[in-house]
Amino acid sequence: MEQYAIKGGSALVGEVEIGGAKNAALGILAASIMTNDTVLIENLPDVRDINVMIQAMQSIGAIVTRVDRHTIKVNGGNINTQIVEGDYIKKIRASYYLVGALLGKYNSAEVKLPGGCNIGTRAIDQHLKGFKALGARDAGIDGGMIVAHAANLKGAHIYLDMVSVGATINLLLASVMAEGMTIIENAAKEPHVVDVANFLNCMGANIKGAGTDVIRVRGVQSLHGTEYAIIPDQIEAGTFMFAAAVTKGDVTVKNVIPKHLESISAKLLELGCEIEESDDAIRVVASKPLEHTHVKTLPYPGFPTDMQPQITVALGLAEGTSIVTESIFENRFKYVDELSRMGANVKVEGSSAIIEGVKGYSGASITAPDLRAGAALVLAALSAEGFSTVDDIKYIERGYEDFEIKLRGLGAMIEKVENDRDIQKFKLRVG
Repeated sequence: MEQYAIKGGSALVGEVEIGGAKNAALGILAASIMTNDTVLIENLPDVRDINVMIQAMQSIGAIVTRVDRHTIKVNGGNINTQIVEGDYIKKIRASYYLVGALLGKYNSAEVKLPGGCNIGTRAIDQHLKGFKALGARDAGIDGGMIVAHAANLKGAHIYLDMVSVGATINLLLASVMAEGMTIIENAAKEPHVVDVANFLNCMGANIKGAGTDVIRVRGVQSLHGTEYAIIPDQIEAGTFMFAAAVTKGDVTVKNVIPKHLESISAKLLELGCEIEESDDAIRVVASKPLEHTHVKTLPYPGFPTDMQPQITVALGLAEGTSIVTESIFENRFKYVDELSRMGANVKVEGSSAIIEGVKGYSGASITAPDLRAGAALVLAALSAEGFSTVDDIKYIERGYEDFEIKLRGLGAMIEKVENDRDIQKFKLRVG
């Protein structure tokens, strides 16, 4: 089983190039099968979630051609079934976007219930409510499948009971070719929602208001081919920004949209870091001891839930007492036990973590419980004195491309290993 072997204690310094946004790419891939024309998608991250989604698209007849590592062509003109049922699809959460895409194009969809990281309940009731409003009267769960069928889809006024990125994207997909006007209220405003909407508009859709809490979709008869480049990954960028803070480093993240990172930059300033912004890059310098602060995760433009483990790791090294409140997912503190093994002083009470800063972490053998927590634990290990190993890195590879390679480019002593012999070689080499 692959692990990361890490020797901590070195400040990360240098520049790192941020890849395409995984969460945008998953919605865009689903949307790409909604036309019979060929679609070119650039800046696609080469991570496990993306490759599973491509496999699912191919399983129903879509033709996917890889131009290079980060560019593909998709043609959905030969789709021969609206049933997606391979076990592999359970590995990712965003498989449910195929329900919206297939329902929107064919008025019919059956997709195996999704999986992904176990960070809490991610009910699909808002998705189903929206599908029913659009005309899929039987939308529901049957035999472990999400099913939705309609005679024809018609525009509707849909109010989401809670802000949901997944439901917002899925309803965009389902409604772009529905007859008439669809209005989605209390819509999610995340950058990847806007990116999916922009992509659909490039294919001929008529979507207005993406990025606000009211989105209006006027149905069109068909979509056409296009060429599109995915936005940079907000969470990958934020992770490397916090890598600078945690290791007392100086890191410039390149190929980013600073506007998307404002809540992350604001918290780093509160921690005492220096921030320099340019048009498409942000530099984070952590030259002073970290200061305590409080943070609550919120839908965009608030502080992202996907950055909660990373800021907790940083606050664990800050002077004084900090409180992190998680308002999105109830199981997002599962990594705290692992962090405590490294010397952190964190107490979880309900949806909040109370953090007493310590002078430093110590190397340990730890396990990644999910994607973002796994990345955060790597940051903790990079700051720690001594050696660490991180197990279950398959979770990290779901959303970070070449994570250890990019970290090494900043001076980190980290290597992917497969067994104890590899670990001993690593220790001899860097020890």
